[in-house]
Amino acid sequence: MKYFSVPFLLLIALCTCLLTACDGRPLATATLAPTAALPAETSATTQPPDAQAADATASETDATPAASAAAPDTVATDAAATEVAYAAVVVTAPDTPAPTPTEPATPTPTPPPTYTYRIINTYPHDPAAFTQGLIFVDGELYEGTGRWGESTLREVALATGAVLRSRPLDAQYFGEGITLLGDKIYQLTWQDQTGFVYDRDTFEPLQTFTYPHEGWGITQDGTRLIVSDGTATIRFWDPETLQETGQITVRDNEGPLNRLNELEFINGEIWAHIWLTDLIARISPETGDVLGYIDLTGLLDTSTLTQPVDVLNGLAFDSETGRIFVTGKLWPSLFEIEVIPAP
Repeated sequence: MKYFSVPFLLLIALCTCLLTACDGRPLATATLAPTAALPAETSATTQPPDAQAADATASETDATPAASAAAPDTVATDAAATEVAYAAVVVTAPDTPAPTPTEPATPTPTPPPTYTYRIINTYPHDPAAFTQGLIFVDGELYEGTGRWGESTLREVALATGAVLRSRPLDAQYFGEGITLLGDKIYQLTWQDQTGFVYDRDTFEPLQTFTYPHEGWGITQDGTRLIVSDGTATIRFWDPETLQETGQITVRDNEGPLNRLNELEFINGEIWAHIWLTDLIARISPETGDVLGYIDLTGLLDTSTLTQPVDVLNGLAFDSETGRIFVTGKLWPSLFEIEVIPAP
């Protein structure tokens, strides 16, 4: 029994080793592991040591003959899945917000400067003239008057206020602003959307034209006609075709400036009476910005009046001498003034 027991024990031990070897099967392959993998540099910094060890084990397992013998389609599918998964990780990763650019602060508009006046001369003016337009050219003063049935184009003697010649408008028209360019005088009407062109020397009508808005004031800068319509818009017209070629919106620090009335072009600026006020706005013809206000409060001494008057209106400039003339509707006086800074 002792003789047979040693070989028998050796045989049992050998069988046990063989059985143990046969039971050692390889680990299952984690086919989704690659799809969850981040790029190498990310894995190295974000995966804990245990996860790194698991990846190493999986790599060794994939290198077994069974994995090497996988079909090409399966390998390609795994690679494509890896690319798709990597793209998904990149797309869904939280974006780092781009820095917000710092915009320059918008300066707060400041009120335009205010000017006042000094009276240089006072001249008589027809108190029955409802003045709508005034121009002074080559020593001659021209005036356009309004009201239905009373509207005229006239030449006036500056020194005496006498009407030298006059051409009435048809009773259906309410005359408005006038200007002179070359040898032609242009006159607007208020709500009739109709204007007239006259020969300067004879006052004979040369042309009647229309426009699609009201007519208030008109002046010129040597090449263009400049027109107001009672709003904040100033329009530019071609003097030959009488078609609009451009426009600006007049505004100050508080926004658009409405009720622009009689106009005059003075030293590169558009000057405009603001209807129902004693103010004249000095306007940039390029931008429409108000460059300043001239306050003519108190210009007419109302204590001496013997009849009612209407608002300030009528502005003329003598480009040869720099003289500025102003009056109003039904005013008995016309003033030559000097514009000075307000105290």
